Amino acid sequence: MEPRGSRASGAGRLVFAAIAPHGEYAIPEACPPEMPGLAIDTQRAMVELAHRFDRSRPEAVIVLTPHGLHVAGRFAVVTAGRVAGALQEAPEVRLELPVDRPLALAVVDALEQAGLPASAVSFGGNVPGEAVMPLDWGSLIPLWYLGGRHDPPVPVVVVAPARELSARAHVEAGRAIVEAVAASGRRVALVASADQAHAHSTGGPYGYDPAAATFDELTVRAVRDGRLGDLPDLSPALIEAAKPDSWWQMLMLFGAIGDAWRPTLLSYEVPTYFGMLCAAFAPPAEEPGRS
Repeated sequence: MEPRGSRASGAGRLVFAAIAPHGEYAIPEACPPEMPGLAIDTQRAMVELAHRFDRSRPEAVIVLTPHGLHVAGRFAVVTAGRVAGALQEAPEVRLELPVDRPLALAVVDALEQAGLPASAVSFGGNVPGEAVMPLDWGSLIPLWYLGGRHDPPVPVVVVAPARELSARAHVEAGRAIVEAVAASGRRVALVASADQAHAHSTGGPYGYDPAAATFDELTVRAVRDGRLGDLPDLSPALIEAAKPDSWWQMLMLFGAIGDAWRPTLLSYEVPTYFGMLCAAFAPPAEEPGRS
C-alpha cells in the first residue's frame, strides 16, 4: 500500500501537510471563560502551524473534514462558490472564503478515475458557482489559523471521507488528491482535520474506554516516528471502542504524503474527553519551514 506521495508528476505540488485538531478549545476565543488556560499547548501549536503554513505560501488549501458532509458510501467534495460559517459556541469566530472550484472539480474527477465513489456537493442556489456552503467546525477551526483570515483568504477545497469504505480506499483517495494537485499547477496545502479518541472520560458523551489511550498512543507514535503507514493496520475493534474523529482523514493524508515527509509533533493533549494532536510534515527534499 505504497502511496505515490510527492512523486506524483506535474507542475502542481503539495507544499504543506498537517494534522490539525478541530475541537473548539484550539481557539482561545472559543474556550469557556471560566477555563481560560484550557488546551494552551494546542493553541500554541496551532500558532506555530500557522507560521509554517504561511512560509510554505500555498495558493489553495485542501481540508479533510469528518464533519458537515456525510454522503453514505461516497467521498464528498464541496463545489459551491464559497463557504461560510461560525462556531455555535463563539459566533465571533466566523469565516467566509472562496472555494477553489477548478481544484475541487479536479479532485472529484481524480477520485472517480481511481475507481472511488465520489460526489460533488453544493448548497442552496442551483448554480454551484454562486452557492455558499455552510462551513462546518471541522473545517473552520483549522482554517482559522491556516489561511482563512488572510486578506484575501486562501481558497479552500473541503473533502469529507467515507467511513463505510475501507482503509485502503481512504489511502487511495489521498493518492487521487495528489494527482489532482499535480495537474492543477498550484502550490497546495493539505490538512487532515482530526480530533483523536473521544472515550477518555467517564464524563464525556461517549463514556470511558481504555481503548482511547491505546489508540492515541499508537497514533502519537506513528506521527512522531514518521510511520503513518502503521495506521491502516489498526484493528476495527480498537477504532470502534476508542471513538476517534481522525483515522479516516489521517489515512487520506498518508495516501497523499506517504512516510517520506518529515514529521514534527507539535502537541498532544487530552484537555477534556477527547485527544487533540497537532503535527506538521515537511516535504522530503526541503528544509523544514521552507518551500
